[in-house]
Amino acid sequence: MAAKKSSKQVVERVPTALRKGDTVMVIAGGNKAKRPIKGQVAKIKAISGAKGDRVILEGLNVFTRNKRATRPGEEGGKVQVEKSVHISNVMYYVEKLKKPVRLCKSTSADGERVRGYKDPSSKKFVALDA
Repeated sequence: MAAKKSSKQVVERVPTALRKGDTVMVIAGGNKAKRPIKGQVAKIKAISGAKGDRVILEGLNVFTRNKRATRPGEEGGKVQVEKSVHISNVMYYVEKLKKPVRLCKSTSADGERVRGYKDPSSKKFVALDA
């Protein structure tokens, strides 16, 4: 007899250094005419998606959708919803440098892993205040 395969698929999460609450800049995506979000800075509100590969940004990528009143006493109407952006379209934004940087991890003197970035001018590792 053949063994029955499981219908559940194991979905691997995308490894990322970005976290909820980080300030990021949108480096790609959006519609130039309707909804220009490229080059805008926002905080990460949530990380979503089955693989954890999408981020919801505060105040960016806002869409209006019509909500139906499903129960008596509940109001329907237009509701503004923040839609997700793919994580590859955002980069960590450093306020001091006024530009996006790529995050990396390093080991401190006491053996603890520290999240940070390499300063583009000096090429030295700068730890983030976490």
